[in-house]
Amino acid sequence: MTEAFFALFHGLPRQGPGSDATTLRLLDLARPLPERPRVLDLGCGPGRSALLLAKAGARVTGLDTHQPFLDDLAKAAEGLDVDTVNASMADPPFPDGEFDLLWAESSVFVLGFDTALRTWKRLLKPGGALVLTECEWSTGTPSAAAREFWDEQYPLRTTEENSAAAVAAGYRVEAVFPQPDSDWFDEFYDHLAARADAAAGDPAMAEAVAAARREIAMRREHGSEYQYTGYVLRTYQ
Repeated sequence: MTEAFFALFHGLPRQGPGSDATTLRLLDLARPLPERPRVLDLGCGPGRSALLLAKAGARVTGLDTHQPFLDDLAKAAEGLDVDTVNASMADPPFPDGEFDLLWAESSVFVLGFDTALRTWKRLLKPGGALVLTECEWSTGTPSAAAREFWDEQYPLRTTEENSAAAVAAGYRVEAVFPQPDSDWFDEFYDHLAARADAAAGDPAMAEAVAAARREIAMRREHGSEYQYTGYVLRTYQ
């Protein structure tokens, strides 16, 4: 099943809701930063965000456990200050205080919001920033269908609950950015839907295709009830 999902997602522009505009907006919200910040992109995938950060002048390390993603990033990053590490987000193999900026678009769910904040905090220099995106409820009264789906996949919280959790973990919440609806489809679901259609006749892909189609249908039917939100969190000096 895991390999089927990797096969379905490999080669997509992104592996979760996002856009170049959102990445650059979050980078702007994370300033001030050093002139050439040291950045760790956690769960980088094939590196769409890592490449944008490097082109903006950052020294970027992309971390992921799927080597084909890292190979794609290394190839695309030729001439840029980007390196890759095959390692788990749960135990990044770096010393404390190594990075000015941690980056995690559409990847925090692998660990869970609270665990990620606790696990990654040691990697930041004093006053360093953590930028992440997280799926959240955009209503206090989600429908039964939406709640059932997300309780099964990844239980959601509200922006207020996640902001409070970040403060409790020792971060200052500097910015909160609700991502536009286009972030779900233009660079993610439209491509994923086409890939699912192409793979529909492969029995080995049947479960992955069904899961992708169910997720896309949920967004189309109940998208007003949840959103992806970008956070800029900063440690204290």
